[in-house]
Amino acid sequence: MGRRVIPHVPIRPLWRCRNCGAEWPCQPARLSLLVEYRGNRTGLLLYLGGLMAEAREQLAQLNPDHVPDLHHRFIAWARSATDGVTPRSGGAGRSRPEGALTVIRFCA
Repeated sequence: MGRRVIPHVPIRPLWRCRNCGAEWPCQPARLSLLVEYRGNRTGLLLYLGGLMAEAREQLAQLNPDHVPDLHHRFIAWARSATDGVTPRSGGAGRSRPEGALTVIRFCA
């Protein structure tokens, strides 16, 4: 029998990753969302905006004295991420565009 795969989804109302415990969306969740919404950045931003509003409300209920700024966590990374890499001008290699998301491979 293989290992059970735990998805990188949020545990509500804490908004931590069920798999790795990092603040959600964690890096693997971000990568998954970029793949799922490839070619539909507007849809991704709308989806994340709704989740950000939900997270803000739930986190405020848990700690009314401290409501974190969630823009960078939910929106900024998706606005600055680019799909793929572009060739370096005049060079033979490939480079990441400014603000591109670095893909990190996670092994179990």
